[in-house]
Amino acid sequence: MFYLNVWLTVKDPANIDTVKKLLGSQVPLTRAEPGCVRFEVYHSEADSRRFLLVETWQEKKDWETHRSAKAFTEIYAPQVLPLVDREPHISQLVE
Repeated sequence: MFYLNVWLTVKDPANIDTVKKLLGSQVPLTRAEPGCVRFEVYHSEADSRRFLLVETWQEKKDWETHRSAKAFTEIYAPQVLPLVDREPHISQLVE
């Protein structure tokens, strides 16, 4: 399995609702991609500018393929990334 957790911090609070809607529209597209085991987006209650993406992919290559799919190329990269600071964490599951 390939695990990735990404913290996103919205640069301008005026864009919080926009980022929330964009990420929400990305969820079903990403979940439908081959190799996607889990894709969830959380909106922090402690800091409304922060979102957490929790991703699990069958293999790293599935995540790499995701980076050329519609959810990434039409929503995340061009519309979300300009509005946020991104802090990715490739992780290992502690069992």
